[in-house]
Amino acid sequence: MRTTFNLPEELLNQACRISGAKTKTQAIVWGLHELMNKKKTQRLWGLRGKLPLALDLKKSRAR
Repeated sequence: MRTTFNLPEELLNQACRISGAKTKTQAIVWGLHELMNKKKTQRLWGLRGKLPLALDLKKSRAR
């Protein structure tokens, strides 16, 4: 899908350089994936201690 963005050129160049992306599109796609993964992880951490789990930690760690 083609979309037009007004992005700061220096920010995009820096993202390409740091990420190792070969294209600007690749840098943006990777950045969006990383943002989604970070938000999903934050949501999971927010559930920490709120879900009842019937889990024997000693038994599962012995594997």
